[in-house]
Amino acid sequence: MQNETVAMKEKEPVSRRSFLGSAAAAISAGAVISAPFAFAQSRSEIFKGEQDHSASNPGPVNKAIAGQNGSSELPPDTDKGDVNPFWYSFDLSHRRVQDGGWTRQVTEKDLPSSRDLAGVNMRLTVGGYRELHWHTANEWAFMIYGNARVTVLNPDGTIFINDVTEGDLWYFPAGFPHSIQGLGPDGCEFLLVFDEGSFSEYQTFLISDWLAHTPPEVISKNFGLPESAVRKLPDDELYIFQGEVPGSLEDDKKAVGGKAVESKIEYTFRMKAMKPTLENASGDVRVVDSSLFTPSKAISGAMVRIKPGGMRELHWHPNASEWQYWISGSGRMTVFASSGKARTMNFNPNDVGFVPAVAGHYIENTGTEDLVFLELFRSSYFAEFSLNQWIRRLPLQMAEDHLHLSEGEIEKIPSAKLDVLGR
Repeated sequence: MQNETVAMKEKEPVSRRSFLGSAAAAISAGAVISAPFAFAQSRSEIFKGEQDHSASNPGPVNKAIAGQNGSSELPPDTDKGDVNPFWYSFDLSHRRVQDGGWTRQVTEKDLPSSRDLAGVNMRLTVGGYRELHWHTANEWAFMIYGNARVTVLNPDGTIFINDVTEGDLWYFPAGFPHSIQGLGPDGCEFLLVFDEGSFSEYQTFLISDWLAHTPPEVISKNFGLPESAVRKLPDDELYIFQGEVPGSLEDDKKAVGGKAVESKIEYTFRMKAMKPTLENASGDVRVVDSSLFTPSKAISGAMVRIKPGGMRELHWHPNASEWQYWISGSGRMTVFASSGKARTMNFNPNDVGFVPAVAGHYIENTGTEDLVFLELFRSSYFAEFSLNQWIRRLPLQMAEDHLHLSEGEIEKIPSAKLDVLGR
């Protein structure tokens, strides 16, 4: 019966969502392999096994999953041990669809190791609102597509209103009330990142929800309105809903009081439009932390572009774990978790990756187009160590003794922190 089911599924078209769901289950199942058996492997044993019939699999195979992540199906012989899962995809997440847009999230429940950050993927139609709300976590956002208008109120009563487009960021501190509305011509889609791994997008403080659970006579007294007006208020949360398309940004700013109530703090930043922090023939990196985007005191990040054949050099981050969002292209990443443990996975657009703090890793473009992804950290500043630079800063004899390389070979290793390397 099981074989018949597998055979039927192989004949059916496989959607990214359906196959990724199976992939996640397979990866989770693989993660429970007991450590003693995993640690017993040696590189020579793995290599020999992959060269002969030992790697053959005459039983049932989900070809879509096996073909999608070759680094799990037949890992490099350098992989070893029980590394916690560090891959997930928004395409596996439940999508909450309402009139005005949709949302889905990846939290600590999906990536148990990611206790520092959680992410939300959201789409709003033209005029669609993510209603007025606030929450317990700081919010960092990246515009994936389209245009939106955002507002945020400061404790001193001043308000920030601005329009954002593809490649822009915003940052809203915890507890600060704000809103997001899709603009023309086709609304927007964006990524939200929160500095709480257990954060849930479905447990925010909504203005409609609060008023629906406040006695009408209290609302009447607070607003100075008759109860007949209070009865017009929503009796349940709106969350995402369709609204009227707003006028110009300048008209909105004037309508709320103009310069007299305008925020002195800029809560948006044009990340994609900025000059790259580092750029070479193999790609570029744009780093944005509180030194450049002052309000963003809890979350920092980088947008990385790697050309085909290039790679993000071997490195690690000393101050925070790394939460990734893959925007375009395809690649693979190996995470080195110390004590002989390492695991390699493949990544595609809309996937989420995770690297524990101080764990060594690289990211390689394995496709034919530019690989673009975001790196996010729960920290006010961006910091990393380059393996190449470390080796070249050591006394030569020390490097020779450790690596068994000659002086000439060591001198070929790049001495600068390049971030992105070529073929």
